[in-house]
Amino acid sequence: MGEQENKQEEKMKLRDYFGFGEVLGYFFRKKDPNRPKNFNLKVMHGINKISIIMFLIALVVIIVRALSR
Repeated sequence: MGEQENKQEEKMKLRDYFGFGEVLGYFFRKKDPNRPKNFNLKVMHGINKISIIMFLIALVVIIVRALSR
């Protein structure tokens, strides 16, 4: 049983490492009525979304270039 538990723990670590649930949740979350409405916060979140999208596009480009060699 010890070996199976180790394999299962390793799977969970990989799942957490490659989990994009929080990233997707950042883009597709409901509006929180308790969150303060401030122009600076809106701009900050907009810039964060743009930077996440740019990072993911760059990551895809790097992976495609690495696989095409």
